[in-house]
Amino acid sequence: MDVARAHRAVPARWDSVISSPLCTRIVNDFEVSISTVEHLMAALVGCGIHNARIDVTAGEVPIMDGSASVFVRAFLNAGIVAQRAPVKALRVLKPVEVRRGDAVARIMPHKTLLIEFDIEFEDQAIGAQSKKLNMSNGSFVRELCSSRTFCRQADVDHMQANGLALGGSPGENAVVFDGDKIVSPGGLRHADEPVRHKMLDALGDLGLAGVPILGHYQGIRAGHALTNDLLRALFADREAFEIVECDPKMLSLLPGAGVHLGELPEVA
Repeated sequence: MDVARAHRAVPARWDSVISSPLCTRIVNDFEVSISTVEHLMAALVGCGIHNARIDVTAGEVPIMDGSASVFVRAFLNAGIVAQRAPVKALRVLKPVEVRRGDAVARIMPHKTLLIEFDIEFEDQAIGAQSKKLNMSNGSFVRELCSSRTFCRQADVDHMQANGLALGGSPGENAVVFDGDKIVSPGGLRHADEPVRHKMLDALGDLGLAGVPILGHYQGIRAGHALTNDLLRALFADREAFEIVECDPKMLSLLPGAGVHLGELPEVA
């Protein structure tokens, strides 16, 4: 991007998020913005990276295959360097909840980061799916990072009729569903890949808290905007959280602690 050096930095933070359909977009005081940061943020959180500078040469983070596995593999191949500064975490002290229609996002006290998600779609191939995972011990890398974003064939047809999404194709950037059919070649990587991807998105959006979170996140039909609403509500209530310095036991429970390349699933 052709942006003055002094204006380039865009903080990956909850209060930098602006409204954007279908993705998370962050912007700085100079109106420089980066879209689709959620998969990259999920990879950072899931690999236990708490301090990083990401150089982006366009206004959007590449979608890759629609998952976070490419970023995870690159991070683990490069190696993660421990720094001298102590790791701090946000400990949730009381429940906080936000709603938009029938969509709900809430966060409650928990000793680790626990993510729980429920989705329900009319398309029979997706239907109703629920999953809960403790994000400790590399579970993001093993269970979630390879799960791809998904959409309905009707949405693809609508976007392409309006000149959008012309560069993508099913199976390369997303899983496409049409009623009871999976349109994308190769099928699914997990039987419940859609809800796993929603959990991946939630982890990335929660990463915009700026520090690891110790709490139980629950999303019911939630999306990027609602998770950001939740962070805003959480930070607006100073009695709902505290920032703590992590001792060795707490560090061992954070996402990414001890993760290695051998835990990364092979993908087609």
